[in-house]
Amino acid sequence: MLIAGALAAIFWADPLLTVRSGTARADVIVVLGGDGPARAVHASDLWLEGRAPVILVSGDGDCFSIRYQMIHRGVPRSAIQVECLSGSTWQNALYSAPYLERLNVRRAVMVTNWFHSRRAVASFATICPHINWTSSVVEPPDTFWRTVLGPYGLAVLKEYPKLLWYRLRFFPANRTRAETGSCSGVEHRA
Repeated sequence: MLIAGALAAIFWADPLLTVRSGTARADVIVVLGGDGPARAVHASDLWLEGRAPVILVSGDGDCFSIRYQMIHRGVPRSAIQVECLSGSTWQNALYSAPYLERLNVRRAVMVTNWFHSRRAVASFATICPHINWTSSVVEPPDTFWRTVLGPYGLAVLKEYPKLLWYRLRFFPANRTRAETGSCSGVEHRA
C-alpha cells in the first residue's frame, strides 16, 4: 500500500506540483540552486535565446558552480549575479528580493525543476508580489520509471510535505493584500 501511494504521488507530481507558464521576455531569469547542472543549462539556454538580459543565481552550495557552468555555455559573467546565502526556497526568495529591487524587476522567469516549481513561484510571489512571475522548468525524465528509480523519485516525494508546510507557514491565506511596489516592502521571517 505504501509503495502504491508513493508511485501515485510521483505519477501525479506533474499536475499537482508543476507550474509551467511559458518564457515570455522578462527582466531577469532567476535560477535556483539545488540541481545545479540541469538548471544552469536551462537558464543559459533561455538567456542565449534573449529571454532576459540578467540571470540571478540563488542558493548556497552550488551558486558559483552554476555561474561557472553558465559562463562556460556562453553567458557573460557581467550578465550573472549571485546570491549565495540562502539555504531554502523561502530564503531564496527573501535573500533575492534586494537584488530584484535594485534591478527594478517587473517580470521574471523562474528556473527550477518541474516538481519544485509550484513552491518556488509561490515563495517568490509572496515576497515580491509586484513582480509578474513565470516558470520555465527543467523537465522530468522521459519515462515514469526513470523518475521513480532515478535521483528525482525521493525528491518528488519530499516535495509534498514541503509544499504543505510552506502553505501553512508562509503563504498568505488571503492574496488580496495591496501590492507594495517593492520586494522589501513586505515583512517576512526567514
